[in-house]
Amino acid sequence: MDLSSIPGSGGYTLNSDTGSGIKHLTQHTHQIITHTLTVRMDTASEASSAQERPKWDNKVQYLLTCIGFAVGLGNVWRFPYLCQIYGGGAFLIPYLIALVFEGLPLLYLELAIGQSLRKGSIGVWHSISPLLGGVGVASMFLSFLVGLFYNMILAWVLWYFFHSFEEPLPWSRCPVNDNNTGYVEECVLSTPVNYYWYRQTLNISPDIEQSGSLQWWLVLCLASAWSIVYICFIRGIETIGKAVYVTATFPYLVLTIFIVRALTLPGATDGLRYLFTPDWTLLMDPQVWLDAATQIFFSLSLAFGGLIAFSSYNPKKNNCERDAVLVGCINSATSLYASIPIFAILGFKATSNFNSCVDGNILDLTNAFDIADKNITSENYQNWLTYLNSSDPDKVSSLNLKHCDLQNFLDQSASGTGLAFIVFTEAVTEMPGSQVWAVLFFVMLFSLGLSSMFGNLEGVLTPLLDLHMVPKWMPKELFTGLICVLSFLVALIFTLGSGNYWLEIFNSYVGSVPLLVIAFFEIIGVVCFYGMKQFSDDIEHMTGRRPNLYWRVCWMGISPLMLLVVLVAYVAVQVQKHPTYPTWDPKYENFPESEVKPYSDWVFAICVLLSSVPVLSIPIVAVYRLIRRQTRAQTGSGYPNPYSNRAFAPDAQTESFKAL
Repeated sequence: MDLSSIPGSGGYTLNSDTGSGIKHLTQHTHQIITHTLTVRMDTASEASSAQERPKWDNKVQYLLTCIGFAVGLGNVWRFPYLCQIYGGGAFLIPYLIALVFEGLPLLYLELAIGQSLRKGSIGVWHSISPLLGGVGVASMFLSFLVGLFYNMILAWVLWYFFHSFEEPLPWSRCPVNDNNTGYVEECVLSTPVNYYWYRQTLNISPDIEQSGSLQWWLVLCLASAWSIVYICFIRGIETIGKAVYVTATFPYLVLTIFIVRALTLPGATDGLRYLFTPDWTLLMDPQVWLDAATQIFFSLSLAFGGLIAFSSYNPKKNNCERDAVLVGCINSATSLYASIPIFAILGFKATSNFNSCVDGNILDLTNAFDIADKNITSENYQNWLTYLNSSDPDKVSSLNLKHCDLQNFLDQSASGTGLAFIVFTEAVTEMPGSQVWAVLFFVMLFSLGLSSMFGNLEGVLTPLLDLHMVPKWMPKELFTGLICVLSFLVALIFTLGSGNYWLEIFNSYVGSVPLLVIAFFEIIGVVCFYGMKQFSDDIEHMTGRRPNLYWRVCWMGISPLMLLVVLVAYVAVQVQKHPTYPTWDPKYENFPESEVKPYSDWVFAICVLLSSVPVLSIPIVAVYRLIRRQTRAQTGSGYPNPYSNRAFAPDAQTESFKAL
């Protein structure tokens, strides 16, 4: 066999000196392969340098962006609520267990895989294996859906912020009716804060099937919210990195101000005692552990693809392990930090309502028994009531005195929109300088939501840009604007009279099962397809050390098992009951109580679709790749093996060189 035609072979031929020929052949074949690989790597390097990936200006920008994405509205209006209803300090036990064995391992995995492969969610999972391409598509679709309703919440915050400068606050008193003969009946029957939220802000319909019309003020606020997001996002991480200096730090400043002010309010200690007094018996309830696991998972913003995208802009030699621990711990510490002013103010509100209740009863007793003014005080009220009950019980009974119990008022806490736009706004009206506190509160909420929106939008844009799905003639700024305009148009459904009902559906069904499914397949993708050996090698290359036993045990056993248990338990709980929703209907006989109605069949079908459609891409893409692989194999065409990815390439090259 003549080898003279091979470049670089030097015209070697096989002769009688077989050992020498084989030796020279091996050496030069090795040189040829090395030269070819070097040329290809250089070519790839030149191509990548031509389209160099953006980078963070500094490490602080990256950390603030990740913290801002993780720390969101749920830290302020959901964690304190869960902590309160599930045994106070006792809830911290399942919460911390979920953080250690579920939250931190998943957070580390996403930051590490994004930094290693330097791609968005679709690019990362497709490069690991084409079979996993649907995981990235699911993350992108999920980020888009969550961004729709999340920015509507920011629109509500803007509406309240604009009206926080009025004197008095518009939700502090009932408006006068059209005849100027009294106050609006709907407001009188409920409360001013309820009326302002349900009627003047939402103009809500009595049920979800009565859509109503677009509320123009909400449309303007929604357009303003998307405009602000676009301005902050117009040049990607270049502008995000600047914005997070404000959006990620300002909430901590406001929370600190609120803590100082709230702790000086009467009743603050009652609220804190109620929050942190542990009720160990509640730990026997499986629902406590389920909510703890889901809260830490959703709070860290895992499976959205945003964290993968953010970490992909890091330099290769970055300690992503330290970043994951830092971001995860700061997120949980923020939840605890936010609980202090929230429940101190709720304790103040409960004390104010309790005092008002007692004062009303004192006035009734004073008038009924002709007792001199100020003889009955809040301090001796209970003694007077006991005395009058023993001396003239029939007369006391005829007064229909209110039952005043501080514990009952403390039980009337709320989460979500109820906390932000009803409970907290009512408490603010009782505080001196209420306009200042209202402005600070809603600016804090907007900052928390805006920094989280950066991650949601990044989870949509980065995969599309990495896959070169944007026409070359279209500037990135224009493409970002088109995505924002599309999101705004779809989100107009939330500005209808039934918009609040639809937002609750999106919040309940989009942000639940799909996240758990995506995260489960992310771990499976890294452990089973990418390979723990390759993943550990990548981490060692980036951080200088291999992942310790704790990380490996979590990734290969504890975390996927917990995800599977939570997913199965969540679905099992949901299928046992037909979903219902509370409505606001002034014609309801028990108004102002909410009338609970079941979802109609077509609405329930949409709920199921929102839970399943975002993750349908996972099996669809996998089946499509397998079918394509099978058909290509039968026709003899060279379709890439789904398992042929960079995880196995280094080992294959090493074995080839050893064989030579």
